[in-house]
Amino acid sequence: MNTSDFQMIATMLREQSGLVITPEKAYLVENRLQPVARKWGYASLDQLVGAMRTKSDGKLRKDVVDAMTTNESLFFRDLKPFDLMRDVVLPPLLTARASTKRIRIWSAACSSGQEPYSLAMMLSEMQAKLAGWKIEILATDLSSEMVAKAKAGTYSQFEVQRGLPITMLVKHFKQDGDRWQLSDAIRNQVTFREYNLLEHPRSLGQFDVVYCRNVLIYFDQPTKTKVLAGIADQLAPDGTLFLGGAETVLGITDRFEPVPGQRGIYRAATKTGAGLRAVV
Repeated sequence: MNTSDFQMIATMLREQSGLVITPEKAYLVENRLQPVARKWGYASLDQLVGAMRTKSDGKLRKDVVDAMTTNESLFFRDLKPFDLMRDVVLPPLLTARASTKRIRIWSAACSSGQEPYSLAMMLSEMQAKLAGWKIEILATDLSSEMVAKAKAGTYSQFEVQRGLPITMLVKHFKQDGDRWQLSDAIRNQVTFREYNLLEHPRSLGQFDVVYCRNVLIYFDQPTKTKVLAGIADQLAPDGTLFLGGAETVLGITDRFEPVPGQRGIYRAATKTGAGLRAVV
């Protein structure tokens, strides 16, 4: 791929998804876009990029963005964020929301659905404690293909072997040939929606917990600041933000601050820090 074609794709990706790719990632662009070229009947990436330059086909550009922004996901990824949700974040929320018995969770950039379904399975194990509660899980992703896959709740043997405890596999999945189908009981706990993180999330409503993990690492600093500002606007004052292990708010935004002693979780910034005591 020549420099001009790479730059054209890089600029489009940054404008439409926030994804930043540098020239040393040209190999990744070629690998990801070869299937897109074949799908559209182009013999080479040169023809694909040429079509993008000369045609105003939004579907073609969307397929390119989807191919480049689809990231790997697995059940109970890193495990710790789910333990923290159950043991540290949820207990004070149950006390604070006792009058409404309602909690809203947002899984941003959910890919093929493993993260929100992991949350749903974890919460199902707490059904006795959560009797009478309405816990909504909204999962969003930029890729319409990933949203469709997530909604289907069907995974390969390889996918269910990665991070999913065997007890939960047996309890919540049914094998169908070489595929595993997630139960309706768990699927119905999650609502999926196509959504671009570059947009302000006001249309999604307010949340008590936001998982936005392993996403910011693909953005430049201004985009990270913009995304975090939008999340801050929609997060309840006593809400919690989960980021990936390699991500932080430090030096990026003053809207959040780390929860002392708990890596990877953040609360709305306060001058006194009083808002953090409930979970420390």
